Amino acid sequence: MTLFLLAVVFRVFTIQYSEGDKYRKLSTELTIKHDTIYANKGNVYAADGNLLATSMSKFTIRMDVVAVDGNVFEKNIAALSVELSKMLGRTSGYYQSKLRKAKKRRNRYLLIARNIGYTDYLKMKQFPIFKKGVYRGGFIAEHKTVRSHPIGKIAERTIGYDDFRGGAGIEGAFADYMQGKNGLRRKQKIAKNQWKPINDVNEKEPIDGHDIITTIDVNIQDITHHALLSKLEYFEADHGCAVVMETATGEIKAISNLGRTSKGTYYEKRNYAVWESHEPGSTFKLASLMVALDDKVIDTSTVIDTEKGRIYIHNRKVEDSHRGGYGKISAARVFEVSSNVGIVKIIKKHYDNNPQKYYDKMVEYGFTKPIGFQIQGEGKPYVPSPKDKSWNKISLEWMSWGYGVSVTPMQILMFYNAVANNGVMVKPMFIKELRRQDKTEKVFETEIVNQKIASEETLKKLRKVMENVVIKGTAKNIYSSNFSMAGKTGTAKKYIPRTKDKNGEWQGGYYSSKHYVASFAGFFPADKPKYSCIVVIHDPKKEKGYYGATVAAPIFKEIAQKIYTTTPVNNQSVDDEVKFASIEKQFDKYNNQLNKEYQKIPNVYGMSGMDALSLLENIGLKVKLTGMGKVKSQSLKKGEVLVKGSTIILKLS
Repeated sequence: MTLFLLAVVFRVFTIQYSEGDKYRKLSTELTIKHDTIYANKGNVYAADGNLLATSMSKFTIRMDVVAVDGNVFEKNIAALSVELSKMLGRTSGYYQSKLRKAKKRRNRYLLIARNIGYTDYLKMKQFPIFKKGVYRGGFIAEHKTVRSHPIGKIAERTIGYDDFRGGAGIEGAFADYMQGKNGLRRKQKIAKNQWKPINDVNEKEPIDGHDIITTIDVNIQDITHHALLSKLEYFEADHGCAVVMETATGEIKAISNLGRTSKGTYYEKRNYAVWESHEPGSTFKLASLMVALDDKVIDTSTVIDTEKGRIYIHNRKVEDSHRGGYGKISAARVFEVSSNVGIVKIIKKHYDNNPQKYYDKMVEYGFTKPIGFQIQGEGKPYVPSPKDKSWNKISLEWMSWGYGVSVTPMQILMFYNAVANNGVMVKPMFIKELRRQDKTEKVFETEIVNQKIASEETLKKLRKVMENVVIKGTAKNIYSSNFSMAGKTGTAKKYIPRTKDKNGEWQGGYYSSKHYVASFAGFFPADKPKYSCIVVIHDPKKEKGYYGATVAAPIFKEIAQKIYTTTPVNNQSVDDEVKFASIEKQFDKYNNQLNKEYQKIPNVYGMSGMDALSLLENIGLKVKLTGMGKVKSQSLKKGEVLVKGSTIILKLS
């Protein structure tokens, strides 16, 4: 017995003194934990403060039917079904049947609803049966945080994401800034699965992520999106993009990228403006004309013989779209009517013996390397160099009219914008600031790529001929006496790559006469440019039209006209009563609605999503949008009493 007591005493001594630290640590690990306090991810805002992307709580609601007492179940099932019907839309009979079947099958994980918001989650917690909690009411709520775009899917590809798909757009580029840093708090176990904080303060406070202030203007974005969408739908095109850039700063005010689905609808499929490098066609002629004018080998008055609109260079045909050609015309007129023969003859005559000189200018104009955006996925340009092994006898001539080269719409826009900006080439930018808790921590300044791409004399001549393209050239169909525009049309045949079919036979390797890229790039107002814009449409239905003047230029005009209307530029008035009567009527109707005093919920059916959003927020409602386009339904019905702070859900199509 004595030996046993001695052994116990020895063991107690050993545990307390020799191994005490070990067991104290083990005890602490079992009763103390470090709980992660997750930082809030930053938001993405438009330049005017509108919220473009934010994190929202979503809940999946399930029910453990077995946990509910039989009497409680029978007494309350009807009332619960009625509440579920009111919130989720199906009949109360449907929910009664569903719950009874689950009770019979002893289902402990019955799905009730997915992706409901926080407000609905709080309401559902108070439903009959559910309000008894997890153990007696069987109420199971699974929480997740998702990114939400309050204005819908407009500019979705540019806003981007950072999730299981990887990183894209603004959110992907600035993920490290937006994530923030998680905090820590020590908690002590007080009962089974119950923990309480040890201290009144956190061991490590979470630091919320940076908010991103973009350059996007929601009004201009909405204008651009709907102008592009309507023409894509009409021409049944495969995809297209439209971008509006502020001339002096390079700030992107709007960017829309829409691709066609198998059902014929359109969505933000890829960031075509940044990613898609392709042969630009005639919009590239501006670069060729700039080279020749700046080197003083021609003047705008120089006469060029376009002959009968067709020439052959090393057995390859160059042909004008105008049958029979234009004969002898000035270099300015070559550009205005977009004569392929004329521009090729200019470049061949003056640069055939020194193509490197022409190529060096393309380097200066920013066409030979990517712009270098912070967002990922920028397309790689291709401009052949005389030093390349692939250079051949027609490389220079084909390059002069936009073939044999490959550039992105953003590169073309940056170049055109430099002409509008007195020769100063600025880098397109999407981000203005990084903020944390309303404090600006980083400001992104305008970046100058090239201080002067051409002489003032050359730039003045170019702006004039670009204005004449709209007044009396290939884009005269969009001319307006009420506001000025300048630009250039582009129509390019698409190259069908050479590939093997399923039988091993070679196919392709030619320029298609069925597939085209229609484009228009320019700026407005013509005399004092405020904005530059590019529109590119791929594969419009040929039967409906495929020329840049027919397909892309009207989109440019609609964007310019609506920007003039909603945000007047340089006090130029707009009253295109014939061509834009419907637009003016819609705008007046919207203005009248906006200025009314509302006591009841207005009817916004048929309005564009952004107009409805602005109207409803101005009268004190919180607005949630689903889809894109025009309003097809509203959750709060017309005529209901207006309660400020209420949430209205708009479904768009």
